[in-house]
Amino acid sequence: MSYFPQWKLKRDGIIAPDERLPLSQTLALGVQHVVAMFGSTVLAPLLMGFDPNMAVLMSGVGTLIFFAMVGGHVPSYLGSSFAFIGVVISATGYVAGSGLNPNIPVALGGILVCGLVYAAVGLIVMSTGVQWIERLMPPVVTGAVVAVIGLNLAPTAVKSVGSTDFDAWIALLTVLCVGGVAVYTRGLLQKLLILVGLSMAYAIYAVLTNGLGLGKPIDFGRIADASWFGIPHFAMPEFSLPAISLIVPVVIILVGENLGHIKAVTAMTGRNLDPYMGRAFLGDGLATMFSACFGGTGVTTYGENIGVMAATRVYSTLIFPVAACFAIVLGFSPKFGAVIQTIPQPILGGTSIVVFGLIAVAGARVWVVNQVDFGDNRNLIVAAVTLILGAGDFTLHIGSFTLGGIGTATFGAIILNALMEFGERRRNPQDAESAGGPHEVDFNR
Repeated sequence: MSYFPQWKLKRDGIIAPDERLPLSQTLALGVQHVVAMFGSTVLAPLLMGFDPNMAVLMSGVGTLIFFAMVGGHVPSYLGSSFAFIGVVISATGYVAGSGLNPNIPVALGGILVCGLVYAAVGLIVMSTGVQWIERLMPPVVTGAVVAVIGLNLAPTAVKSVGSTDFDAWIALLTVLCVGGVAVYTRGLLQKLLILVGLSMAYAIYAVLTNGLGLGKPIDFGRIADASWFGIPHFAMPEFSLPAISLIVPVVIILVGENLGHIKAVTAMTGRNLDPYMGRAFLGDGLATMFSACFGGTGVTTYGENIGVMAATRVYSTLIFPVAACFAIVLGFSPKFGAVIQTIPQPILGGTSIVVFGLIAVAGARVWVVNQVDFGDNRNLIVAAVTLILGAGDFTLHIGSFTLGGIGTATFGAIILNALMEFGERRRNPQDAESAGGPHEVDFNR
C-alpha cells in the first residue's frame, strides 16, 4: 500500500485500487459514494415492499463482506439489486408502493437460495476460471435476459402509478423531472438523476398538495415523530418452492453484471482483476445471503459507483468500507426511514416507469456495446424468443413446480443458444465462434 499526497494525485490523475488517499479525502469520497448509491438502494426496497432502512444497512454490511472476500483488491459498492424486483413482486403478489410487503419472508427464502447458488458459482470460478461463464452466457443471452427483466415489469410500473388523474399527471411529471436531470445537468448531478429527479418531483408534489390542496397531502408529522436512532424492521426467511423457482434464475443477471463491472474497472485502471472474479462472485453471494437472513434485499455491485470512480479517477478500495460504515449509520436512523416512507405512490410509480425502462434498454445496450450480429440467425432467434417469453410472462407448470416468465426466458435463452450453437458447430465447425467472449453489463443505469 502506498500513500499519495495531493501533488501526486494531480500529476498522475488516477489513484489505483491499491493506493491510498489522505484521510480527509477518503472520508469525503466515501460520503459521495453513499450519495451515488442512495437513490437506487432506497428505491428498490420501496418497490418490493421492504424496509428501506434495512436495505441501506445491509448494503453497508454487504460491502464490508465483499471487501473482505476480495482482500481489498476490487473497488466496488454493493446496493439493492433491481434484478430481484420483478420476481419478488411475482412471488409475493405485492403492489409496488403499497407499504410493507406482508409476504417478505417468502421472498427472503428465494433470495437466500439465489445467494447460495451465486456463492457456489463463485467457488467454481475460483477453481476453474471465468471462461465457461462467458461461453454459457454470451452477450446475446445476457442482453436478452436483462431486457426481459424490464419488459416483464412494465405492467407493474403502470399499475403502481395510482387510480386518479392527478396521480397519472404526477407520475408523468416525475418522468419529466428525471429526464430533465439526465439531459440538462452534468457531473455528479447527472449521475444522481434518479435521486435528484425524484426529489424535484417530491418538492413540486408538496407544493401542489400541502400548499394548494390538490391530491393527498404528505404527512410530514411522521418525520418529526420519528426518533434519530432505532432498529430497522427484521424478518426471517421462509422457503417456498414456487418462490425459489422464480427468484433463483436472477443469479444469471447477478453474475453477468458483476462480470461486466469488474471488466469495466479493469479497463479503466489497467489492473487485471480477473484473478479476483471468483472471489467477487463469492463475496456478492455471501452478502446476498446475509442480507436475506435479516430482512434485506438481494445486493449487487453498483454501476452508479463505478460511474463515480470513472468521473473522479479515484479507484482506491479503502473508500468503500468507509462508505459502508456511513450507510450502516443511516440504516439505524428511523428518521431517515420516515423521510423515505413519505414519498407519494405516484412519484414512485413515475420513477418505476423510468427505472424499469432503463433496465430494458440496458439489455439492448449490451448488444450494442458487444456488437451482437443480428444477421446471424442464432442471435436473432435467441433474442426474439427470450423477449416474448419474458414480456408475455410465459409460465411452465411441472407438477407442483412453477417456473415464471422471467425464469422460463432465462433458462430458455441459455438452452436455446447452446442447442443452436451445437447445431452450427456440426454444420460448419470453422464458423462456430460468433457470439462468445467477454461482455459488459451495466444493469444499474
